Amino acid sequence: MLLGAHLSVAGGVDKSFQRAVDLNCTAFQIFTKSNRQWQAKDLTPEEIDRYHQQQQATGITPVVCHASYLLNLGTPDEVLWHKSIEALVLELERCERLKIPYLVLHPGSHVKSGPEAGLARVAQALDIIHDPLSGYEVQVALEISAGQGTSLGSSFEEIRQMIDRTKNPERLAVCFDTCHALVAGYEFRTPETYEAMIQEFDRVIGLDRLKVIHLNDSEKDLGSHVDRHAHIGEGCIGLEAFGYFLNDPRFKTTPFLLETPVDNDPEDNERNLKALRSLIKSSG
Repeated sequence: MLLGAHLSVAGGVDKSFQRAVDLNCTAFQIFTKSNRQWQAKDLTPEEIDRYHQQQQATGITPVVCHASYLLNLGTPDEVLWHKSIEALVLELERCERLKIPYLVLHPGSHVKSGPEAGLARVAQALDIIHDPLSGYEVQVALEISAGQGTSLGSSFEEIRQMIDRTKNPERLAVCFDTCHALVAGYEFRTPETYEAMIQEFDRVIGLDRLKVIHLNDSEKDLGSHVDRHAHIGEGCIGLEAFGYFLNDPRFKTTPFLLETPVDNDPEDNERNLKALRSLIKSSG
């Protein structure tokens, strides 16, 4: 079972492994740079070596990276669009040096230019990004969005369109977020609706492309389009539905990662991970 949380890299990216060990994580997610800044200090060869040494020593893999929240590949604003492209190239370069397989990305917002124009912008940007990075192993994992405001990617169909419009669709993966999916209008809180939703995902996108699952409860309910994460079992999803994901054999090798609130570190992650572990059925 690949289960973990989004963890701090305070003190250096290599420091995240000890935090993961302390939480008994078997996978985890990080930012490789500040998620609120465009620029970043280069990763030094020494820092990269320490990171790889820690990964080898702990055996924790995969580590997933999340891209900065500042990026918007769907924007009609030329300055912001080009800035986002440059920043995403930088993030992919950092992931490649750290041998991180997936960079989770919010597809962006069309900012009232309309979904059609926004989707075209995202695909165009991804092609520009992929061009100079041929041979890279890291994949951009497009994250299902909550559909808040003018954000793109709140339906499986929109995610599929972004992928299909690129020249190199094989370089893209998908990240499923339970909070985002619920508020976007996907019901999965009974065994029947869960299975129906997974089947729909497979039909539209393909389960082979689903590489990361974010497990977050939601402060807001079905179809609200409001992105507010809650502690596991304390929001509108409730506890039971998370077990459907965790015990689904189709996701045996998929990392499940928390992005729940962390007001008290590491206590909040500890209790949310404990809640999830209580749902895992023994394979014996």
